[in-house]
Amino acid sequence: MPEAASVAAERAVIGDSEFDRDTAVIRREPGVYDIDLSAGWTIINAVNGGYLLAVLGRALADALPHADPFTISAHYLTASQPGPAVVRTDVVRTGRTLSTGQASLFQYAEDGTEVERIRVLASYGDLDALPDDVRTTAEPPAIPPMEQCFGPEDGPAPVPGSSAITDRLMLKLDPATLGWALGQPSGKGEMRAWFGLADGRDPDPLSLLLAVDALPPTAFEIGLSGWVPTVELTVHVRCRPAPGPLRVAITTRNLAGGFLEEDAEVWDSADRLVAQSRQLARVRLG
Repeated sequence: MPEAASVAAERAVIGDSEFDRDTAVIRREPGVYDIDLSAGWTIINAVNGGYLLAVLGRALADALPHADPFTISAHYLTASQPGPAVVRTDVVRTGRTLSTGQASLFQYAEDGTEVERIRVLASYGDLDALPDDVRTTAEPPAIPPMEQCFGPEDGPAPVPGSSAITDRLMLKLDPATLGWALGQPSGKGEMRAWFGLADGRDPDPLSLLLAVDALPPTAFEIGLSGWVPTVELTVHVRCRPAPGPLRVAITTRNLAGGFLEEDAEVWDSADRLVAQSRQLARVRLG
């Protein structure tokens, strides 16, 4: 078998990949799901917020009559740790084209008390039933070809502590947004990259929830370093992504009072804007 065909045969598929296994929830009873949060999606020893959003998104897809997230808003109350967790869902409303639900993820403190980590409100529908008309002024980000971009494997670890999540991603950063890695941040608050999963799994609506929160923080290009914890994250999924790598562009226009916003756009291989997000994050100054 030719080498290229062999590589293609080894690609993971949607439904049978590391991402699918690590976000899988087990229904204990209606509205209650168990999961063991994987240490493979940590950064600075905390579980990545996009991965957690995908976990909650998968539970809601099971609980609601519609399978695709259209909009999902999450408030991150405390940092999640690898290990056992419980997701509880509630159906708020069901309709013909949209269903709305809420979900919370809980873990246990050392004293045995239950701690709510994240609370989510989301609306779900059927992306395949949406009309295909597009009227937009948005344009795909201008990112150099993948072979001219750089990944975590091309340099030292960007932050101290665990960065296990980078082993699970195909991430190639635009050199124009890599000044922070050379000690010369641009100050522009921009981050752009090619994005995919390391095992070759193609994107789907749930993996878009990960994509919006998987790049290095824009705070790095502003000249800051360290943990930038998410306070709130809202994602809009606009259409089902085409197979192939995604392009992700994130910008920050305002840092004030120790908080910044990150606005993300995700584009697929067919040059369609497939997801947008905004998050509020805390930064450490000084």
